[in-house]
Amino acid sequence: MYGIFAGRLHCPSYAPNCRPPRRITIMASWPHARQWLFSLKAFAAAMLALYIALSFGLPRPYWAMATVYFVSNPLTGATRSKAAYRVAGTMLGAMAAVITVPQLVNMPIVLMGAIALWIMALVYLSLLQRTPRSYVFLLAAYTLPIVALPAVMQPADIFDIAVARIEEIVIGIVCASLVGAIVFPAKVAPALRERARIWLDDAAAWASDIVAANPRAAVSRHRLAADMLALDQLIVHLSFDIESQQAVDHARALRGRMSRLMPVLSGLESVLQALRDTRAPRLPRLALEQAAALLTTRHAILMRACADLRQRIVDRPDAPQGKPSMSEPPGSATGHEPEPEGDTLHHDHAMLVFGAVSAGLAVFCAGLLWIFSGWEDGGGPVAVSAIACCFFATIDEPRPVARSFVRWAAICLLISSFYLFMVVPHAQTFETLAGMLSVPYLGIGLLIQRPGFNLIAMLLSVNTASFANVQTVYDANFVGLFNTNLANAAAMLFAPLWAMLARPFGAHVAAQRLIRASWQDLARAATWRAADAHTRVGAGMLDRLGQLMPRLGAGGGRLASDGFTELQIGYCTLTLQRALPSLPVSARKPVRRVLGIVARHFRARIKAGHTVEAPDALHAWIETSLVQLSALQDRALAADVQCALVVLGVTLQTHEKTD
Repeated sequence: MYGIFAGRLHCPSYAPNCRPPRRITIMASWPHARQWLFSLKAFAAAMLALYIALSFGLPRPYWAMATVYFVSNPLTGATRSKAAYRVAGTMLGAMAAVITVPQLVNMPIVLMGAIALWIMALVYLSLLQRTPRSYVFLLAAYTLPIVALPAVMQPADIFDIAVARIEEIVIGIVCASLVGAIVFPAKVAPALRERARIWLDDAAAWASDIVAANPRAAVSRHRLAADMLALDQLIVHLSFDIESQQAVDHARALRGRMSRLMPVLSGLESVLQALRDTRAPRLPRLALEQAAALLTTRHAILMRACADLRQRIVDRPDAPQGKPSMSEPPGSATGHEPEPEGDTLHHDHAMLVFGAVSAGLAVFCAGLLWIFSGWEDGGGPVAVSAIACCFFATIDEPRPVARSFVRWAAICLLISSFYLFMVVPHAQTFETLAGMLSVPYLGIGLLIQRPGFNLIAMLLSVNTASFANVQTVYDANFVGLFNTNLANAAAMLFAPLWAMLARPFGAHVAAQRLIRASWQDLARAATWRAADAHTRVGAGMLDRLGQLMPRLGAGGGRLASDGFTELQIGYCTLTLQRALPSLPVSARKPVRRVLGIVARHFRARIKAGHTVEAPDALHAWIETSLVQLSALQDRALAADVQCALVVLGVTLQTHEKTD
């Protein structure tokens, strides 16, 4: 990790290696030993679940096997968190089926409408969550059609079917949790420390690139924002995998300080660019140099605090935690460190509702096709389609995933058909069956760990299990089974095609809406006064930045911002708002003028729908504020406000596009 001082780098005591190695990810590389271990553990848990389900004579034992792959995660705590919420979601969906089917079984269109509304509501609630709690609602969404639709021909048996489905899924969850916890368990705390180390190394690399004026700095900062979402997930899983709440508190504190690093380094980058640019009109050079020095100090202290907190995230309360750092960032860096939790998360409700309604309508239309076709056994394929539609509702850009999913589904159908008619009939013992199933499922276990393939792997686990139709008694009806498999394949094809037709705009529109929401927050932040509102706005902007980073590539260069400009301006605005009550009247007036201009500027942006130039009066009032601050006796307060004004000015001057 790096410290920066006077435009040169030095290696502080907490950074043994001054230049972090570059990370190179090769997607086509051969799986390493840890990935093979996870795949073997998942397969062992799946076979254990299948054996128990077959022993109990459950109607669909393959659901127990597929459930293992739904909940398995390389980290034990992540498996536990997913498992607990999936049990709750399954029970909720099954209870809804028991209530709904007897009441509406004689009105099939109304029943499909009720199922569609249920899916819309539950998918929307799942999209609101970015923690394992989302599994409660997602499982409940598609468990209702899974239980209800195949049972419409025997409504009197709906309770027994619901209980059997709960038993099948709970068996899979329990087996996955037990195997994950007993066989070479992988703790969350070491993974979180390693991920934090990589993040801090990237922050150090960004700092080095800033000082060296390296164009690669933009890539570094984008990676930091995107990786923050993964850290948030690990922090949630951590609480399921440790004996002490203290480690979770340290992790949350670490996340707060890491969130402060991004605007600090981004502001430093803007100030140093302004110092290097001899052609553009600038603020006073002395003010720029003082702001750069203050940002440099904050960066070094924040990095040291992050390194200290990272070492204190341990598995056990009695483990050594090292000596705590007593250093804290000066000025605004010691203020409230916003963490995007609860009501500070940004939600684009219009986009979430659209995705949820799209999933519900897809299932409703599939159900109508089943009803009007008069096909007696069509409920199963509609339920399979419901699973895929619910998962596709969580994706911004369905086209590339849909194409990949269709290819894999076709491969899965071929493999499953081969197993169904050529392999399973010859499996006279369970050991033989397990050996035959090892080839596809070990591959699925490896695929789960590949970034971007998790969704496909989970759906393939369901497809392979259901298409192969592993039962206690083998059904030799070739024509019937083949038709059922074709129907299930068509149902799986229906979901991605619907997603591509219903959501052709992709992630570009979502990114534009995130940027516009940032402008709205900045216009409000420049006028609000309550300190708690400031904290929520800052956390919301940081959360929005994390959501924007994965979508930047979809913009094709057409987006009005990469999100960091708004983040810098937002933190500067909130710093000025917090400082206003402590400023004398002579300095308070010009600072308020600056905030008023910022508010009007972003309201003009919202009205125009694109970036516009900042008014010339902004820099004039910033210079007036700097003059008034020079006479302030509280030099720490003056330096903090001066830094915020300078970063605000150079950001609006050098980083904004104009049409």
